[in-house]
Amino acid sequence: MTDTYDASHITVLEGLTPVRERPAMYIGSTDTRGLHHLVYEVVDNSIDEALAGYCSRINVVINRDGSLMVEDNGRGIPVDRMENNGKSALEVVLTVLHAGGKFDKETYQVSGGLHGVGVSVVNALSNWLSARVYRDGKIYEMRFAQGKMTSPLSQREESLSELLARYQQWYGGAVPFNRTEVPVASQVAGQQDLPAVPGIDPLASEQENRRAFLAQSGKKMTGTRIHFVPDATIFETTIFDYDVLSHRLRELAFLNAGLTIVITDERTGDTATYCYAGGLVEFVKYLNEGAECLHPLPIDISKKDTENKLELEIAMQYTTAYDEKIYSYVNSVNTKEGGTHLEGFRSAITRTINTVAKRNGLIKENATITLRGEDVREGLTSVVSVKMANPQFDGQTKMRLGNSSVKGVVDSLVYAALTEYFDENPNVLKTIIDKALSAAKAREAARNARDLARRKSSLESSGLPGKLSDCSERDPAKSEIYIVEGDSAGGSAKGGRDRKFQAILPLRGKILNVEKAGEHQILKNAEIQTLISAIGTGVGERFDPERARYHHIVIMTDADVDGAHIRTLLLTFFYRYMLKLIELGYVYIAQPPLFRIAKGKEEKYVYKEEEMQKVSAAMGEKGVTVQRYKGLGEMNAQQLWDTTMDPAHRIFRQVNIEDAMEANEIFKTLMGKDVEIRKNFIMRHAKEVTNLDI
Repeated sequence: MTDTYDASHITVLEGLTPVRERPAMYIGSTDTRGLHHLVYEVVDNSIDEALAGYCSRINVVINRDGSLMVEDNGRGIPVDRMENNGKSALEVVLTVLHAGGKFDKETYQVSGGLHGVGVSVVNALSNWLSARVYRDGKIYEMRFAQGKMTSPLSQREESLSELLARYQQWYGGAVPFNRTEVPVASQVAGQQDLPAVPGIDPLASEQENRRAFLAQSGKKMTGTRIHFVPDATIFETTIFDYDVLSHRLRELAFLNAGLTIVITDERTGDTATYCYAGGLVEFVKYLNEGAECLHPLPIDISKKDTENKLELEIAMQYTTAYDEKIYSYVNSVNTKEGGTHLEGFRSAITRTINTVAKRNGLIKENATITLRGEDVREGLTSVVSVKMANPQFDGQTKMRLGNSSVKGVVDSLVYAALTEYFDENPNVLKTIIDKALSAAKAREAARNARDLARRKSSLESSGLPGKLSDCSERDPAKSEIYIVEGDSAGGSAKGGRDRKFQAILPLRGKILNVEKAGEHQILKNAEIQTLISAIGTGVGERFDPERARYHHIVIMTDADVDGAHIRTLLLTFFYRYMLKLIELGYVYIAQPPLFRIAKGKEEKYVYKEEEMQKVSAAMGEKGVTVQRYKGLGEMNAQQLWDTTMDPAHRIFRQVNIEDAMEANEIFKTLMGKDVEIRKNFIMRHAKEVTNLDI
């Protein structure tokens, strides 16, 4: 530290150094989310080519060595020299921030990778990266290490066999030669390696066949391949998750009708091909698999606003569920926090349904119940996709759309389209109105139940449930509440806790499965009332995360099937009714040990069967006693503190949501009404269970 501060202390980070110094500024984090964000940045460039009409296929391969490859059949990143610096365009795109084809307003009318930092950031955060471009019958390649060039741009002619193999991989079937009368080349001298493709002249030289092929197919043979290994010194993990990636790629295939996306995991042999001609309609059908739909076909909206250069696609379908599931996208980018396009969609639905319903006499002008937004969206599953020029996102990770003009444009387009649809489909309108009126009545019943609960609690001196053993700390950021099952576990937890900052809330048995009940039913459940009262945030329209009394809400259940079920029921409640608490990082799962291993005065606590066996063997085996904890109540207060509640030694798992859509699917599958879907899920994943306690 020095008191002197002058120009010599100002550091300018050159090239890609800022990315390596502050990676989270560019990809959000350096955990598994940031790792997979690298892949999305590369894939988004291929998607931009598809949006521009130049790409029909994207291949993603997770290689055995941990590297990942993304290849497309778009136009290929330009490789010619740039006039201002003499470098190839490929090198500039890969090594200079804010460089790309997204700024000239001509190359891409619509783009998700607006900031021009995607591929260069991937390059900066990779141990090594190889870029290959297919153009003009040639292969151009460059290599980098941690963002710095290690092999300059090279080029070579692509052989006929390479061209044919790539064509068949990308497009399938026969190469479209006009000379169909020529027999298949299979045993021609010097060309034995050629695939059996009609149209190859067995009497011509390879160069002649190559020129003929390029003349007829050359425009389809361009493309880009990015191959990289993430830098282990940057990321907490460098292991790509096939399921995470395949979910996102499937989502992109839904959003870009007709685009084929293939993912292959060479580590396991898993592979999947996604291509959906029906686009968003098929997307909504997929989201509603197993649900009871109120109308057989999703409502399909496709509109353009040429003045604002905006294309709007929406698919929506109502189910008997009580919640709404709306997913929004801009230029195929998942805007998880919504934005102006989502605001316009929501306001249009409320306005349209109220207007058309009153015009058709389904709601009386002087009706006592007014349909609110949450009423008309109850049970709605919808995907809203906007493709537009110059979207303004909040930050590089593009969670929210900020263009103010989009709200009015979307509102107007949706209002016109829905009005036309309901006029042509009055039966669907009536079904939706009946659902919305039922939701409005349930909302009123829920409000009455909340009012009753508040009146009841106001009669109690503390306003808190009698079961709650509260802590003395009043700062929520320093306070913890443990939700435990039963009086036995509650007794051990109360005896072992630190009363200053740890509160204990024992619940009796299993709470209501909120996935199968309406809000008014849920609020009548005694255990859920106790939980809501203890946490302090309220639920529904009165939910306010600022009123949370604890910033550590810890689910602490037994390590058996019943404990797992109770934990799932609680997580379902938090996900459906207090989602913001999960998003804020307030919800945790305690990890009590499964075994206590003792020999003489020595004792150890372990969490897995394999770990128990290793520790037992290390202790000599003879004279070793192993205690298997079936429940928290089997631990005395001191043991529970030492292993599960002491901040110095405990293990907590913070509950977070990597993907809202995937989380919704899991809860719907495990806790919903459809038994067949749940059975299929369990059978499909049964082999993944390593520690089943029955």
